[in-house]
Amino acid sequence: MTVSTMKIAMWSGPRNLSTAMMYAFAARGDCAVWDEPFYAAYLAATGIDHPMSAEVIAAGEADPAKVAAACPGPNPDGKPLWYQKHMTLHMIPGFDRGFLRGLTNVFLIRHPARVVASYSRKRESPTLADIGFVQQGELFDQVADMTGAAPVVVDSEDIRANPAVSLHVLCAALDIPFTESMLRWPAGPKPFDGAWAPHWYNAVHASTGFDAPEGPLPDLAPEYAGLVEAALPHYDRLRQYALGA
Repeated sequence: MTVSTMKIAMWSGPRNLSTAMMYAFAARGDCAVWDEPFYAAYLAATGIDHPMSAEVIAAGEADPAKVAAACPGPNPDGKPLWYQKHMTLHMIPGFDRGFLRGLTNVFLIRHPARVVASYSRKRESPTLADIGFVQQGELFDQVADMTGAAPVVVDSEDIRANPAVSLHVLCAALDIPFTESMLRWPAGPKPFDGAWAPHWYNAVHASTGFDAPEGPLPDLAPEYAGLVEAALPHYDRLRQYALGA
């Protein structure tokens, strides 16, 4: 695939460095970005109670077939790269996944203890389905079956430990040039943020680059131990494919 036609689909769960990664690619200048294309369709189909649900549905496309058709379509603004920030949990049963064949699929992972600690501060009582680890593994396998090879995996812990090196390696794996501009972005909301940004993006709006390396795993409330235990095998399986692992 040439740079002139590349659509990069970055698949992650929530609270997974996904917005910072979107900002990094947007900062390149040669890359359009799309923030969680399936969010409105996911909420409309499931009726699940999320913060700002009505606003998200009103602002987005609720027909998953239309979203799926747009993902491998023409790049916005004529830019050579199109970065699509996707949430694995949005790909519920019944949503067609054939569009994955037209994308360069990458999987962004994070240790479930860190995900649960961050997510539970924004939305109480998360379930395994809410944090997307099972769905991430399923999508990884589907892409591998479609392409005949394991797709690219990158761990958010590695990115935060050394953003320049990790993004160099990621860009090399995608066969696109790395640019130093990926390491910095202006503080504040962005015009391409999704409608849900006022609830979820406070920390990244205060940032101008990637946060410092992560410390020890967080201490969690006892009721979340089982959730982390259930998610951990899915993280560990993809971790073995991570760049630099």
